[in-house]
Amino acid sequence: MTTVPYDQAPEPAVEIKGRSLWADARRRLLANRAAVVSMIILAVIAVLAVFGPWLSPHGYDQVYQSYVRAPPSLTPYPHDDAINEMVDRALRRSGATVEELAVEGDTLRLVLVGEEELDPRIARSLNRSGDFQDAQVVETADDGRRLVIEAGVERYVFLFGTDNNGRDLLTRTLYGGRISLMIGLLATFVSLVIGVTYGATAGYLGGRVDNVMMRIVDILYSIPFMFFVILLMVFFGRNIFLIFIAVGAIEWLDMARIVRGQTLSVKRKEFIEAALAAGVGTPKIIRRHIVPNTLGPVVVYMTLMVPKVILLESFLSFLGLGVQEPMTSWGVLISEGANNMVVAPWMLVFPAVILAVTLFCLNFIGDGLRDALDPKDR
Repeated sequence: MTTVPYDQAPEPAVEIKGRSLWADARRRLLANRAAVVSMIILAVIAVLAVFGPWLSPHGYDQVYQSYVRAPPSLTPYPHDDAINEMVDRALRRSGATVEELAVEGDTLRLVLVGEEELDPRIARSLNRSGDFQDAQVVETADDGRRLVIEAGVERYVFLFGTDNNGRDLLTRTLYGGRISLMIGLLATFVSLVIGVTYGATAGYLGGRVDNVMMRIVDILYSIPFMFFVILLMVFFGRNIFLIFIAVGAIEWLDMARIVRGQTLSVKRKEFIEAALAAGVGTPKIIRRHIVPNTLGPVVVYMTLMVPKVILLESFLSFLGLGVQEPMTSWGVLISEGANNMVVAPWMLVFPAVILAVTLFCLNFIGDGLRDALDPKDR
């Protein structure tokens, strides 16, 4: 027997770790440029929708009466040529005549004259208009018939313009994105939980139980969606939570059928029979073995369901059955923009473009997940 010296002993073999299905799917998903770019864009839109309204200087329901249907502009409002009209509107009932008007930066200087003594409280009319601030009389002459008033000019930037009521369209678009994405994600989550549980149970139990459960699904399919929504509106009034109920009550049916089909192909596998032989109960088999093995198609369908739900909510809001004022969503904004497309095209262009980009991103992500989770491409 030959003794091998210690310093010449063979090195231990390096253990090579294999990649799991999820690790391999993640690698192939990250290699899909369209899906990665879509995830980045969608994340940016989601962050802006969540935090944008809080950071905006305008409230989503704040009305600027002087800026109704103001076009998009990078320069602050009011423009110098519009200040004369604002001053005339603010002093319409004061009985004063503007003799001189000068604007230096954000400071307005007015010289007012009248046939009788002018009330110094006339400066309050400028403050109440909402277009000026800190107006005060700095000089009085001719026994009060001549006043010099200085006031600060309120400057506003409307990057997306304003709507019919003079509300900032950018803030309302971001707030509408918050509502639309919330409805899309929550309704999808509700349909995911109900559909996966229902479909996995029906598919695994099979027999008469499966037959009865799927006939219930067929009955629910036969109920017209719009009729169901109108009934909810009649009995409970218009409420945003009704949209979750209406959408969730319909969309889980497709998920249940998909999961049932996947369950029928999985429940005869060897690992399920091994679990049965080991005495594992039915609820635990469904939770630990059936549901995880159906998540691939479920995740793909979920990414495709989110844009479907968003479009459905937009359709309901377009018909006036969805989100109600002063709240808004992309569907409401598109509906308002379509009615004012000729006089204010920006009211339609901006929310429609953002909605289209969001839907494209979700579809690209769904396609990327479908390719990444396809076991034939491993």
